[in-house]
Amino acid sequence: MKKYKNIAGLILAIFAMLSCTQDFKEKNTNPNAPVEVQPSLLLRQVIYDYGEQMSYEGFVAGNLLGQYLTALDFNLFDRHALKSPQLGGNPWPVLYTNLRDNQIILNKSRENEAFRVYEGPALILKAYMAATLTDLFGDVPYAQAFQGKEVTTTPVYDSQEDIYMSEGGILDNLDNGISAIEAYNGNFSLEGDILFEGDLDNWVRFANSLKIKYLMRISARVNVSAELQQLYSEVNYIETNAQNAVFNFTSGEPNSFRMQQLRVGDFNNFVMSETIEEILSELNDPRIEVLFRPTANDATQYNGLINGIDASQTSISPANYSYAGMIFRENTGVLDANFLTAWETNFWLAEAAERGMISADPEMLYNTAVEQSFDYWNTPFPEDYLNGTAAYGTTGNNLEQIITQKWIGNMINGYEGWIEWRRTGYPDLKPISASLNNDMIPVRMPYPTEEAALNAENYEATAAATNGNSINFPVWWDE
Repeated sequence: MKKYKNIAGLILAIFAMLSCTQDFKEKNTNPNAPVEVQPSLLLRQVIYDYGEQMSYEGFVAGNLLGQYLTALDFNLFDRHALKSPQLGGNPWPVLYTNLRDNQIILNKSRENEAFRVYEGPALILKAYMAATLTDLFGDVPYAQAFQGKEVTTTPVYDSQEDIYMSEGGILDNLDNGISAIEAYNGNFSLEGDILFEGDLDNWVRFANSLKIKYLMRISARVNVSAELQQLYSEVNYIETNAQNAVFNFTSGEPNSFRMQQLRVGDFNNFVMSETIEEILSELNDPRIEVLFRPTANDATQYNGLINGIDASQTSISPANYSYAGMIFRENTGVLDANFLTAWETNFWLAEAAERGMISADPEMLYNTAVEQSFDYWNTPFPEDYLNGTAAYGTTGNNLEQIITQKWIGNMINGYEGWIEWRRTGYPDLKPISASLNNDMIPVRMPYPTEEAALNAENYEATAAATNGNSINFPVWWDE
């Protein structure tokens, strides 16, 4: 009898275990926790994370490549050992993480009619971030990327030409993004939009300004005059600073510019580059007082240091050089995460007019852009500024003037200044002090080392096509 009681007890225990197992998922699921992230939260996250991280990257790494700043220590990157990033210099994961999250928004907008309003902005952001990615690195994983491990963890590398020109590429996504916005007739608003507060008309202006920018960037390869003329004639691009694609940092944590949050030693590792000091001084440009500080040894002097010093062999007194301005640390509430501005757009159009690609007055566009740049950097505009050295046509090289002024304005986007130097050769960047790249200024970022480990076959093919992942191998639009 005892034997049967034991069997009955065992059967009851098994049924109890099965019952617990069947109910486990239901009983251990929090009914108040969302199982999916809403597009509004993702959009806010993508815009903020990209803007915050790339502003930091642009300051600590892009500003070294563009010769706005010089690093005093931890400066292998400043000496052009780009495969050894220090204090920034690794934008690859920033770009791919945000492109992946943006793809989730795009997918949701196409799967659920209630989210349709997000389709246009997501396409525009995809074009914007993909352009940054390919302009920095050249050929990159694109068509098979951003889909998550369910699709592939080893995407093939697409050519930069295809990323710009093919269906689903940069220019196509901008056109489709505009079309999606213009076709939207739903009742749902665009939430989580910290660039334009849900104003879809501003997203269209943003896309058209990006089209101007990217058409000009590839203009050495493709005849873009007709498209540029149409964009200029329609005047539906970012025309005034009130329409800028930016969001404001705060003066205190957690949403301040990252250099405000780091220790003072990290901030003080960067001083004014000799290159920008000479350019601003020659122009008698008062923006120097906003972008930089006087030296500690002489409150009336601004002094820059040549890029790429050998810190182990060079004795430097930081008090002799100018640190970056207070807006980058103590007063970041007046600093923007800059996606695209009116002054940059007008400089692009001035270049197009100067090159004869559009019918317009390049001097008028140049003057407008210069004044807008001063306004953007909270600097009073001197009445005689455009009558002196900065006056259009005074140097005999109008293109150099246009690009140099755009370069000055892009100090928060240092990578942009470097990219434009690669495209145009302006401004005249200096040879660095102790080069680790055979005295050559790099013309692309190297693929990160993890690509060789995680995407080996595709990486090897593309590395071979770039002379061993060389930082001296030009991208498609630069050849």
